[in-house]
Amino acid sequence: MATVVKVLELVGESTNNWEDAVRSAVQEAARTVRNITGVEVCNMTANVQNGQIVEYKANVKVAFAVDPNRQA
Repeated sequence: MATVVKVLELVGESTNNWEDAVRSAVQEAARTVRNITGVEVCNMTANVQNGQIVEYKANVKVAFAVDPNRQA
C-alpha cells in the first residue's frame, strides 16, 4: 500500500528566536498529530516595537504520514 502524507500549515511564535518559533509549531502539532516526519520553514517574520524585535514568527509546513489502518 502506498504511503499518504498530509501537510499542515502553521505559524509558530516565540519571544526568543526563530528556531524556538519553529519548535513551538512542531511541538503544538505533535500534541494532536501522530507520525510527523518533517517540517519546512516557509517564511520568518517578526514584530518590532521601539526598534527591537519583540516576537519571532515562523510559517511552517508540517508533514505527517497518514495511518493506513485508521478508522473511517
